[in-house]
Amino acid sequence: MNTFLRYAGAFVLLVLLQLLIFNNIEFSGYVNPFVYVMFILILPVSVPSWILLLISFLTGFVIDIFSGTMGVHVFASLLAGFVRPWVLSLNVTAEVTDPDMSPSSYKNGLRWFLVYTATVVLVHHMALFFVEIFSFQNFFHTLLRVLLSTAVTTFFIVLFDFIRPHR
Repeated sequence: MNTFLRYAGAFVLLVLLQLLIFNNIEFSGYVNPFVYVMFILILPVSVPSWILLLISFLTGFVIDIFSGTMGVHVFASLLAGFVRPWVLSLNVTAEVTDPDMSPSSYKNGLRWFLVYTATVVLVHHMALFFVEIFSFQNFFHTLLRVLLSTAVTTFFIVLFDFIRPHR
């Protein structure tokens, strides 16, 4: 029950941070940080795929409801939840042995967590921005937005991971 409350608290905190602070951050139309993806990233490794997809859907749905976007975050979050086990399997190291482990820089090392976070966030942002614009007309402009937003979002997620209790 304590674990459930900890993850529920993390969900509420990340969604509130996203809606109240990070949705209002936009640098020159290129950088939009989406830190709510951290909730999908920090779920335990042992979460079954169907639960991971359900949680990813609900996370994107809550952001869509309060942001006024129609399914864009649901799609991107579902895709991030879908590729997460694959990214974890590619980045498996000796440190990732406990199935109830929550990925973090403290337990797995900064380099491992940075690669894991950047990969999932890149997939999320590619889906989000390309579905949002729904065109390849400004492909390189959108790609620049994806790369810059991925860098800033990854920075904030790693920063939040350092200050996260019970890592």
